[in-house]
Amino acid sequence: MSRGLRYRGVSVVGTVALTVFAVVVTNLPVVHDLFKRVPYLGRPAPAVLSSGDLVPAIVTTAVVVVAIMWPLFKPRPRRILDTILLTQKRVVFAMIGLAALGYFDYSYRLPRPTLLLTTAALLAVLPVFMVTIRRRPTDSSRAIIVGDDPEAMESILSATDLPVLGYVSPPSVYAPEGIEPERVSIADGGQSADRLDELPCLGGLARLDEVIVGEDVDTALLAFAATDREEFFGAIETCHDHGVNALAHEDHTDHILTDDFSGGSLLTVDLEPWDWQDHVLKRGFDVAFAASALVLASPVIAVIAAAIKLEDGGPILYHQERTAAFGDTFTIAKFRSMVPDAESKSGAKISDEDSGGVDPRVTRVGQVLRKTHLDEIPQLWAILVGDMSVVGPRPERPELDFEIEEGVGNWRRRWFVKPGLTGLAQINDATGAEPEQKLRYDIEYIRRQSFWFDLKIVVRQLWMVGVDAIGFVAGGSDNPE
Repeated sequence: MSRGLRYRGVSVVGTVALTVFAVVVTNLPVVHDLFKRVPYLGRPAPAVLSSGDLVPAIVTTAVVVVAIMWPLFKPRPRRILDTILLTQKRVVFAMIGLAALGYFDYSYRLPRPTLLLTTAALLAVLPVFMVTIRRRPTDSSRAIIVGDDPEAMESILSATDLPVLGYVSPPSVYAPEGIEPERVSIADGGQSADRLDELPCLGGLARLDEVIVGEDVDTALLAFAATDREEFFGAIETCHDHGVNALAHEDHTDHILTDDFSGGSLLTVDLEPWDWQDHVLKRGFDVAFAASALVLASPVIAVIAAAIKLEDGGPILYHQERTAAFGDTFTIAKFRSMVPDAESKSGAKISDEDSGGVDPRVTRVGQVLRKTHLDEIPQLWAILVGDMSVVGPRPERPELDFEIEEGVGNWRRRWFVKPGLTGLAQINDATGAEPEQKLRYDIEYIRRQSFWFDLKIVVRQLWMVGVDAIGFVAGGSDNPE
């Protein structure tokens, strides 16, 4: 059995055992008698579960705790403090879930005293257990090179002191063209090699899962010529799924998120910049915000649609392709603010945010929409269906992304997250005209992202929109016509 599978088994069994032990102990009458002496918290009368109710309650608690703790069961290298904080955070979420079951009168819920006592017990014992079995960040002993660029693979091989088992490439850069290499099994330990052709090829990228599991790999050294979704991001996702640490050479990290404090010429790829609970909260907030805003703005939407149609009889919405997460594309809709077929009337390529100047193609209604930001309302639908988020890097047109990337080589780092209606760059007035400054804000957002940080950005953006709208109403249109 590989160390990864062994870790998963030990972590799951240990978590279940400790959860069962915590519920059994906290259900004892003597524990409840002591607990009721605690001011405020101990006010509920003792509610010791009988043997008939105890077993289903234990099963329910264990299932909820294991489900919430599941991401920690991946054998990912973690520091002690990170392990403690992540474990305690998930225990709190698990107990909130159990409390919610009680709120809905679930038959086998834990009584409130037992729930509080179990929470306290798990907050104390589970972090100690997870720290004890955790993988240390520096215990990499079985590494492979994953990539398609011989030069990058050679440079990362010369920069690492880790024992390298071999390489995974689509297909071998040394095999005849079009021939998928046979997988070579490595029985024990890696080897020190000065050249890539001294290492065995373990297979193509399609076999990466098989190689990681079969060879008990704990570190992947990434060396790709291009960070396209199909190969590069697929390898990153595989590393994430198997709890494998991913490293990249500093000369080849223009388009990926890395731990800037790794030190040396090899940087750790940030495979999971956000906690999965933050993902759940973020998506829940996105849906609630978009749905509520669409309902509340429905009268305004009707007025805008009528105004656009009455002005020139053209289409109400303007559709455009934008870049999504990991380089994919999607179509957004905005209220049309220019004359029909405006782009065919000018060769200029206008960024999503370059809407502050006077453009003869902008209609009278469009001027109002742009000044008040009401032209963005249809993007709430993209948020509702999951193409966008309320907060995130603003999506650009693919052709503009490629143009910006020529001057800002690490522009693709923004693609690690879902694009947003607003973001940290927007509330700091950084636009596509200043790509380097905008990128700094976008990367800062990715690293600091949390539900509460999103709320702060949304509040700030709403305030700025309100100020702009009030200023427009008070001062009138800036159009000299």
